[in-house]
Amino acid sequence: MTSDLKSRLARDGTAAGTMVFEFFVPGLPAIVVATGADFVLYDMEHSGVSFETLKQQVAGCRGLDLAPLVRVPSGDYPMIARALDIGAHGIMVPMVETPEQARRIVAAAHYPPDGQRGAAFGIAHDDYRPGDPLGKVRDARERTLVIALVETARGLENVEAIAAVDGVDVVWLGHFDLTGSMGLAGQFDHPDYMAAVRRIVAAADAAGKPAGFLAADADWLERYWALGFRLIAYGLDHVLLQSALTAGIERIRTLAATPTPSDS
Repeated sequence: MTSDLKSRLARDGTAAGTMVFEFFVPGLPAIVVATGADFVLYDMEHSGVSFETLKQQVAGCRGLDLAPLVRVPSGDYPMIARALDIGAHGIMVPMVETPEQARRIVAAAHYPPDGQRGAAFGIAHDDYRPGDPLGKVRDARERTLVIALVETARGLENVEAIAAVDGVDVVWLGHFDLTGSMGLAGQFDHPDYMAAVRRIVAAADAAGKPAGFLAADADWLERYWALGFRLIAYGLDHVLLQSALTAGIERIRTLAATPTPSDS
């Protein structure tokens, strides 16, 4: 694989991609990279997709300038280590609430001396190549991106400490769950929610790390970019299809309902 999203973020301070819930098809990585995206974020938390299917998707990213990332369903070691062993360049962990939890996630994602990830080389994550294990450990450390998803009131209370954990690379806002946890389900203009968003961005900035966000559409993108989010996943695969198809179908219906000279 040729993409190095972690270095790109350090150099440019921003990166763009998309999130996948449904279309785990062979051509998807090539379709996504053709848009100019830097990464594709595969969801395991809500999609029900298996590691076996994801391994094929990650293989499809090999040789492309596209970083495959995986949102694992939990911060348990087997979830994190398996996602990285199949070749993911990084992991997103939901419901991160304490710095202690964040440190455990970092440890699961990195080999010793930086963590506790179990060693297996000459497999998918290193493109099945032989080589010096020390070099492979170094390469993995430099490539692996750890994204902490802050989406609960407790996580918000500890966001500064979470962002400061060495090895947490991105602080990501989970906007829907955060509003629910705050008793404000779906109230994205509520002053308390907006204060929480600004606190998350400030915590990321103070730690010298980007804040991440899933923008459902162009309006959400503009709004959250202005708030300071710089690692952006644009849209969900099925929502993007629905949106484009809805616009096309509505246009057909409009044309069908509009008399033309040939109809008169």
